[in-house]
Amino acid sequence: TVVMDDPVSSLDEHRALTTIQEIRRLSIRAAQVAVLSHSKSFLCRLWEGVDPSTRVALRVVRDGNGSTIEAWNVEHDSVTEHDRRNADLLDYLANGSANDREIARFLRPHVEAFFRVAYPEHFPPGTLLGRFRGLCDQRVNTPQQILNAADIQKLRDIVEYANRFHHDTNPAWATEAVNAVELTGFVTRVLTFVKRS
Repeated sequence: TVVMDDPVSSLDEHRALTTIQEIRRLSIRAAQVAVLSHSKSFLCRLWEGVDPSTRVALRVVRDGNGSTIEAWNVEHDSVTEHDRRNADLLDYLANGSANDREIARFLRPHVEAFFRVAYPEHFPPGTLLGRFRGLCDQRVNTPQQILNAADIQKLRDIVEYANRFHHDTNPAWATEAVNAVELTGFVTRVLTFVKRS
């Protein structure tokens, strides 16, 4: 049995990956390998490459004045915030939701996350949607076109709706009325928009 206590503390990304690879190889040779760490990302990456029939994930959770060891759902913690939002939006279309306001609040960050991946050179972290739309407008029908005119208009419509539920663009976002039929239409539009490319 091999027990490792936080094997990646103070390691850079390359050494963390090498450590993960070595632990995976060791798990094949040892009867049991236990890895303790505060780094969820490290543990999630390690979990992905280990034989599912031989792995178990546990976590320590505060319980009153003490703590308890319980099962840890690694897949849940491995999913990105964008993936969770996407699943919630799809679930809203399929089943409705108890919290329409939260779903409405997800629309703008969902589109922003799409642009960060689809157009990283034009929409890096910290970029505002208005600035990005302005750049898209400037480049329509040029060799440097980012979005065509029809997509820019779709984006304008989505952002106009989503801004009603965004704290930076509407001081009354928390009390803005949500119409479920209208919200359903915009959830559909956002999911269609982010799949179009």
